[in-house]
Amino acid sequence: MTDYRIEKDSMGELQVPADALYGAQTQRAINNFSISGLEMPAAFIKTVALIKQTAAKVNIDLELLDKEQGAAIIQVSESIIQGKYAEQFPIDVFQTGSGTSTNMNLNEVIAHLASEISDKAVGANDHVNMGQSSNDVIPTAIHISAALESHRQLIPALTHLAETIETKAAACAQYTKTGRTHLMDAMPMTLEQELGAWALQIRNGIARVESALPRIQKLAQGGTAVGTGINAHPEFAKRFAAEVSTVTKLDFVPNDSFFESLSCQDAIVELSGQLKTIAVSLMKIANDLRWMNSGPLAGLGEIELTALQPGSSIMPGKVNPVIPEATAMVAAQVIGNDATITVAGQSGSFQLNVMLPVIAYNILQSIEIISQVSKALADTAIADFSVRVENLEAALAKNPILVTALNPIIGYAKAAEIAKAAYKQGRPIVDVAEEMTDLSRSELERILNPKHLAEGGVN
Repeated sequence: MTDYRIEKDSMGELQVPADALYGAQTQRAINNFSISGLEMPAAFIKTVALIKQTAAKVNIDLELLDKEQGAAIIQVSESIIQGKYAEQFPIDVFQTGSGTSTNMNLNEVIAHLASEISDKAVGANDHVNMGQSSNDVIPTAIHISAALESHRQLIPALTHLAETIETKAAACAQYTKTGRTHLMDAMPMTLEQELGAWALQIRNGIARVESALPRIQKLAQGGTAVGTGINAHPEFAKRFAAEVSTVTKLDFVPNDSFFESLSCQDAIVELSGQLKTIAVSLMKIANDLRWMNSGPLAGLGEIELTALQPGSSIMPGKVNPVIPEATAMVAAQVIGNDATITVAGQSGSFQLNVMLPVIAYNILQSIEIISQVSKALADTAIADFSVRVENLEAALAKNPILVTALNPIIGYAKAAEIAKAAYKQGRPIVDVAEEMTDLSRSELERILNPKHLAEGGVN
């Protein structure tokens, strides 16, 4: 008995593990690309299986593929879509730039399994890959998987985050706090106003993603090798897009130019840029939460995040803002992924981009981690933080910048004099202003009321 079997392809024979469902081309890729241990994302593998399933349906309808062979391909592809045989797709992300190795990996596994359930042999190239090329399958898989995961994960997660922030903002409407510019005391604002800005950042992020998706939902499938559609039926592309649309309930169409689809990844670069913008928003929100939660005694201490885990292996009782920290790290990763995608997007040499696998890996990772951390940020940081009202009020009472409201009445120079005195003496601004102006106490209290000042305008 041997642990290997002999498989053959156009380059000759080689050993393949006896229990492997793949064939020679997959094994060559495994041998050649022992680089990172990173495999193509499950969502991507399932999408390539969806492409194989859809192509089989279309080719049967076009009377190009035998019905029995096609039915077997469809059945096996569905099993892969449902998550079976995941261990049979081990090829490294850093492989051939067209993703041919991954395409052939799917072709070989599907052909092997389909041949077992069909009375007729199913070929990896002739049947599973009928009317296709790696050069249109992989770009199509990138677009479909990115669109699916954006609709399934990303937009719902961001919507949940925005709604959670908006709900918390409304609950914090009564709290007035010291605003800060340059990390220095500024005019008052409400917590509702502060959180409302966060919510709009996320809402704008959703709109940015949605604006990019129409171009993501234009597909390369049908362009085959260089964009001409060689070896694909003239109706294949249109029928393929229609069938995928029916299955996924998203509107996919053939791209206006398959040459554009194969030679560049501009639509994914655009989507990645929108994800980077969302990452920047998340970083800002996470850092605001960290500052607001800082302390509990020596920091700002405006809010208190829910304690989730011990914060130190040496300092008992220490609790850290772990979810905002995780959010900031996700943001950093997504920004880095965007840099990779940007460089990879420039690698469209003539008729084919040759960094497709790393584009697929990074765009799907960005979508995944933004989705997951957005839910964590909403549910375990924002939804249930408590407001430390006494700290807000203490800082407001001695905030010398409140004197800004007196500028139209006593002038900037006099107001600055009062502010400096109040700061130097550590006294409430209203007490110092009462001594240094002719305004009555009641008038000063009205003008300098922080809640009133948060409404803006001229007093």
